[in-house]
Amino acid sequence: MKDELRKKLKRIRNNQTQEDILKKSKEIEKKLFSLNEFKNASKILFYVSYDNEVFTHDIIKKCLMEKEIIVPISDTKNNTLKLSKFYKWEDLHEASYGILEPVKIIEKSPNKIDLIIVPGIGFDKRGNRLGHGKGYYDKLLRKLKTIKIGLAFELQIVDQIPTDENDVPVDLIITEERIINCSNKF
Repeated sequence: MKDELRKKLKRIRNNQTQEDILKKSKEIEKKLFSLNEFKNASKILFYVSYDNEVFTHDIIKKCLMEKEIIVPISDTKNNTLKLSKFYKWEDLHEASYGILEPVKIIEKSPNKIDLIIVPGIGFDKRGNRLGHGKGYYDKLLRKLKTIKIGLAFELQIVDQIPTDENDVPVDLIITEERIINCSNKF
């Protein structure tokens, strides 16, 4: 069931034009920057977008001057994510799965993160997320006690995401149309 939903949502997401993706991503950026939780965070874990996800490249570039940005690095051998700080956009290169990662790894502890920006193929209003199916993010999210914010296009919000005991929900979801509060933390 997850695989069918994953394929359907990827197909829908991929049917958008680059112009639409950038326009919607700009609206999501404005909403993210307006949140007190974001304003007050100094160390933020960001995903580096690829494959028609909400475009985070411009958001990260804007944040590099004022915040410590940490990005995930895929450890394909163990299906886990390592975390690395980086200082400038030019420090990134294409790595596993075609995702940009730091050339020089400056490992960071998950305990030092104030906020995490989470990707997803789909989300429901309770904060459940559908990832790529390898469990990388769920393993990481279990370790983090910080606020988790999912970024998604409105077309990625569905009534229900099938879940199991390994899935970790996000606290907020930001789309181009709204901010969805999925927890009682706010």
